Amino acid sequence: MKIDWNKKYTTISVYSFLVICASMIFFSVIGEISAFTAKIGWLVSTLQPFIIGFVMAYLLNFILVFYEEKVLVFDSIKSLKKKSKRGISILLTYITAILIIGLFMQFVLPQLMDSVVGLVNDIPTYVADATKLIEELIGKLDANNEYVGMAMEKWNEIVTYTINIITNVLPILGNTLKVVASSVWNIVLGLIVSIYLLIDKEKFCALSRKITCALFNEKNAQIVIGLTHRTNDTFGKFLSGKIIDSAIIGVLTFIILTVFKMPYTILISVIIGITNIIPFFGPFFGAIPSFVIIMFVSPIKALWFLLIILIIQQIDGNIIGPKILGDSIGISAFWILFALLVAGKVLGLVGMIIGVPLFAVIYSVIKDIVEAKLRKKGLPTETNEYMKNARD
Repeated sequence: MKIDWNKKYTTISVYSFLVICASMIFFSVIGEISAFTAKIGWLVSTLQPFIIGFVMAYLLNFILVFYEEKVLVFDSIKSLKKKSKRGISILLTYITAILIIGLFMQFVLPQLMDSVVGLVNDIPTYVADATKLIEELIGKLDANNEYVGMAMEKWNEIVTYTINIITNVLPILGNTLKVVASSVWNIVLGLIVSIYLLIDKEKFCALSRKITCALFNEKNAQIVIGLTHRTNDTFGKFLSGKIIDSAIIGVLTFIILTVFKMPYTILISVIIGITNIIPFFGPFFGAIPSFVIIMFVSPIKALWFLLIILIIQQIDGNIIGPKILGDSIGISAFWILFALLVAGKVLGLVGMIIGVPLFAVIYSVIKDIVEAKLRKKGLPTETNEYMKNARD
């Protein structure tokens, strides 16, 4: 029997049934949230090599495209088959990646570990010297003063907290290395997966397009494909630009700190470079612990460090960043802050890195829907027009 989906009560009944089923599934998941998260964790663990491989392929694709479109453009290379050219490009891509990692492990990692170990060993001495200095200052003041006593109490709490953090740094690093070592097999499998993805990336894209066209009608399929292209464009420009920008800032910080003879130059440059990947909050996340580290050695140098970082961030925000990133995000500072806070709360550090481009995509989709509805009603789409109406 053919069902007439246009009939009012039939449609209402079907929608009601679907809502009830969805509600039952939702409450079942909420009631067994621990088992559900365990299943999700098992699924993620099972798919970890493919996740790692996809991330590797996505990041290395920028280098692959550079070699294919910018480097291998000679007449002798052009005459090669596409498969041969892709093979040469992939080989050069992985050689480049291995070279970068090798240079980091050869020159940066040993000095970084020495700086961390030296800092852990020297912190108790720095804290003892600072405590002695503060006690001498308090001795010159009114020792019975209520505010002086409170300040001394808070200082002791800060000292205890700092020592606990520093003494836990090496175990944390050890556990991190242990996790990385235990994931070596998954990383190797991920590397193999990434090679296959890069070799046949056009085929995988075509397969995704084929499935999309099979699942949706032509109009909705084009919407999904367009959204996919927009997401890839936003994430690609943001991640590649941020990585290049952060690498430049890390090197620039190292050069300037070396000139000014700052302590723990390598460690602080790495901290500044890595945290710079996080938009908006990144400079603060990097500057605050670096300031504390330098302050233990020399409070004067710590103040100079803040001035140096302020200048570097101004250069980055006004010169380097706009040149590399351009307007790849397309959202205001308020929405960047909103995206960071929400994504950081939900996904942690990963959320703070991918939250901004993810929100930019969602924002652009909502913007398109709103503007389409406004055009359908014959209303202006520019926000400024509504600002004028609000003032009137």
